Amino acid sequence: MRINRILISVAFMLAVTGLQAKGGFVRVDGPNLVKPNGERLFIQGTNLGNWLNPEGYMFGFSKTNSAWMIDLMIKEMVGPDAAADFWQAFKENYITRKDIEFIARQGANTIRLPFNYKLFTDEDYMGQTGQKDGFEHIDSVVSWCKASGLYLILDMHDCPGSQTGDNIDDGYGYPWLFESERAQQLFCDIWRKIASRYQHETTILGYELMNEPIAHFFENKDSLNQLLEPLYKRAVKAIRQVDTHHIILLGGARWNSDFFMFTDWTFDDNIMYTCHRYGGPATAEAIKDYIDFRDKTGLPMYMGEIGHNTDQWQAQFVRVMKENNIGYTFWPYKKVDTSCMMGFDRPEGWDGVVVKYSETSRNSYKEWREARPNQQRARELLMRFAENTRYENCKPQEKYIQSMGLK
Repeated sequence: MRINRILISVAFMLAVTGLQAKGGFVRVDGPNLVKPNGERLFIQGTNLGNWLNPEGYMFGFSKTNSAWMIDLMIKEMVGPDAAADFWQAFKENYITRKDIEFIARQGANTIRLPFNYKLFTDEDYMGQTGQKDGFEHIDSVVSWCKASGLYLILDMHDCPGSQTGDNIDDGYGYPWLFESERAQQLFCDIWRKIASRYQHETTILGYELMNEPIAHFFENKDSLNQLLEPLYKRAVKAIRQVDTHHIILLGGARWNSDFFMFTDWTFDDNIMYTCHRYGGPATAEAIKDYIDFRDKTGLPMYMGEIGHNTDQWQAQFVRVMKENNIGYTFWPYKKVDTSCMMGFDRPEGWDGVVVKYSETSRNSYKEWREARPNQQRARELLMRFAENTRYENCKPQEKYIQSMGLK
């Protein structure tokens, strides 16, 4: 066994050395991204949303929104063991090598991978406590992307303490991250740990520190906004202690749409900014603030999320982004029903049992008991849902894919 471990270690070191010798990393060059061979990289691709950061609407839920709410609802419905079994099947099925190969065949060159910070802590998350499988899943996607010639962006979609203050950060309705020293330290520690593991991995394009920080709902949003850049600098410093190669992506406040709080874009020589857009006119004028900020900083701007609109709007907006040198990844790759690259069906009876339970008042133990459905039926539906998410059971949404302008 010891000899086998030594051989594996030697093989790993040779592989790392080979990567370094062959090539290098994508880097920022003014407003552009440049591949190791000197060619310009224009990001085009999709997001693996819902896989490692579940969102209620992608299950057909309207009130049970964030990951912790979904997990709690399932535990109330079928118990913690059945919930853990469901999450394990869900993670194993939702994204596989075949999904990555499919994305590559459509003409994409980049995938954005949203994840929850809890995958790297001892907190209860998706059926696990203690030792987690976060690196296991990221390692798999890295290897699949490498084989398919795709770049990968790692996106901490859900940060310690919550960075947004809405359901998308899997938190409790306020961006506590910016007022908590413990959460900020954990945020930096996790990024340093991730960067240390992937410091030599050229398939990874970069690290997106947080998704859509600081929603507009809060009276003190202006003071919160002023805390964003300093926290970014702190996290970048932690990452650069172990990784000087990878690009670091910084999103603006209010759903990645405001950048006025950024005053220093020279503190690191390999950063870029990222914006989001789901509506409004599909014109350059509608994203003038993004273009102007890109031109002012002389750094790349990347549309990390676009989608959930008509095929016509999406196709027109893609043309606008190409004309204005803003790369993009659509949201999401896969979800229940449509409005994505790959749709899958709800199991027969899903709405009448699982969705119904998710919408029912469950504010007391009495309400839990009275609303709880037949156990065998509910557990069967959960596992069928997980099975339906497999690549082989999904349906490519051809018109949606055409609107993405990948080929």
